Amino acid sequence: MTTETTPKHSAGNAAPLPPSQTALKPTGKRRRALLILLLIALIVGAGWSAYYLLVARWQQVTDDAYIQGDVVNITAQTPGTVVAINADDGMRVQAGQVLVQLDPNDAKVALEQAEANLAATVRQVRGLFSSVDTAQADIAAREVALKQAREDVERRRGLVASGAVSSEELAHAQAQLQAAEAALSASHGQLSRSRALIDATTVASQPQVQAAAAQLRQAYLNLQRAAVVAPIDGYVAKRSVQLGERIQPGAPLMAVVPLHSVWVDANFKETQLHNMRLGQPVTLTADVYGDDVEYTGKLASLGLGTGSAFALLPAQNASGNWIKIVQRVPVRIELDRKQLIEHPLRLGMSMAVVVNVRDQSGRVLPEAPNNKPVLSTEAYAKQLHDADVLIESIVEKNLPGLKAS
Repeated sequence: MTTETTPKHSAGNAAPLPPSQTALKPTGKRRRALLILLLIALIVGAGWSAYYLLVARWQQVTDDAYIQGDVVNITAQTPGTVVAINADDGMRVQAGQVLVQLDPNDAKVALEQAEANLAATVRQVRGLFSSVDTAQADIAAREVALKQAREDVERRRGLVASGAVSSEELAHAQAQLQAAEAALSASHGQLSRSRALIDATTVASQPQVQAAAAQLRQAYLNLQRAAVVAPIDGYVAKRSVQLGERIQPGAPLMAVVPLHSVWVDANFKETQLHNMRLGQPVTLTADVYGDDVEYTGKLASLGLGTGSAFALLPAQNASGNWIKIVQRVPVRIELDRKQLIEHPLRLGMSMAVVVNVRDQSGRVLPEAPNNKPVLSTEAYAKQLHDADVLIESIVEKNLPGLKAS
């Protein structure tokens, strides 16, 4: 006889749950991990929201930005042969420094001829002034002769009736009177012509002297321009001139780049321009220095058109397969010159730009026109001044006892 035995379970042991029910009841460790992840997500979300509300929404960022600057092409103003080159690529030059020297011999000869011509002209004009005094003295003599001729005619006319003087002698006296009148009239005409050449002028301001002075001034400038000078401070680039080369006016010799006044052209999407205003602060970093060097600047101007609008071949969108593409507009940013001196940049380098658009007090376009030159140089001003000094000296040397003006 067999008996069935059923397994006995102790009161402390419960029957195991099915696997599906076990997965629905997470352990305490998993619950804590999920809570921590949720808390981290909430913190990150709150931090990002705070960053966006306080910082990010007031910033416009782009890395499509490049260093731009003036490239001053150095050209000769007169023809000549190169006899000296005083600067090469990478060298620093100052405004007024001689970069290229042309053969000055032809210009020196022309200047000497102009100096001699001016001296001769001054002496000729002195003669014109003297001719006026001579004509006045001649008129005085002619007037005396005319008066005497009239008296002779009057005396002879009264003696003809008495027979003391013949009619022929009276006719001779009348002819002398007519000759004296004609001579006086010719003297007046000569005086008028002489006065017309010098009237309301001095020796220095007489037109003939002014013309000779202009020729000397041109010859002096040609001699000075045989030395090709730098118009601005900067660094030499793209030297192409060679020693002994015969150059013509306008031929490029080299370029001078003022790295202390470069700027940044940042290309922003048109959707980023809504809050941009002139004068807003900008922070920038360059790839060459990385995040270790941060530049500060300000927004100087907003472009007046997209890059495609000013392209040589503008885009043609009047086609059936047109796709809208967000355009970019160049924005110019001025940099701090002190920072550029401490950490110089080169043309074409990439920049990362962040514009702070919080300040909305500026304008999108300038209102008042600029009445000052954007760029100017005094490198050539002294040349003309020295020419005027030379002209004044020559005029004074050829006026002994007289004043030039």
